[in-house]
Amino acid sequence: MLLVSDEVICAFGRLGEYFGADKYGYQPDIITVAKGLTSGYVPLGAMIASERLAEPFKHGANMFAHGITYGGHPVGSAVALANLDIMERENLNQHVRDNSPLFRSYLERLRDLPIVGDVRGDGYFFGIEMVKDKTTKETFDADESERLLRGYLSSALFEAGLYCRADDRGDPVIQLAPPLTATETQFAEIEQILRSVLTEAWNRL
Repeated sequence: MLLVSDEVICAFGRLGEYFGADKYGYQPDIITVAKGLTSGYVPLGAMIASERLAEPFKHGANMFAHGITYGGHPVGSAVALANLDIMERENLNQHVRDNSPLFRSYLERLRDLPIVGDVRGDGYFFGIEMVKDKTTKETFDADESERLLRGYLSSALFEAGLYCRADDRGDPVIQLAPPLTATETQFAEIEQILRSVLTEAWNRL
């Protein structure tokens, strides 16, 4: 059985390390990555395999038949290498590690709102879980989630200047993943926008 670590979102600085596996101390057989590899400037994804998995394909005629039209594109690869150079030069992983507790502290202030049931995450990747009842953690039904997320929150947050994801694949959650260069100025602005929009969302329920 192979352990596959899906790090499309959490790799390359999002958690203050190059890989989430490094952050949490486990050894995957395969890591899938994208997005952060180029900081989103050029579309690029990759699969990283352990030496054990790669070994059979290093000799003879063994091959893993796969591919897409733009696989291994040199422009995407060049952008990724330049991006990783910048991350190292500007020490962005350390910046995220140093500032993550401050980011969390601003988000934790939202716990006084009746609609906020939980604040969880790590690095520069956090979720604000919304609930109907803080005491019981009762969540919203499908119709309520639809009205809350797509009917109001998604557009209201965007119009207020906060680009994030309002997701209902589980319980309704606002996902926050600010730029790796974000500092207290941006954390304060995020908290203020969320407070205003979530207060109005609660009033609309």
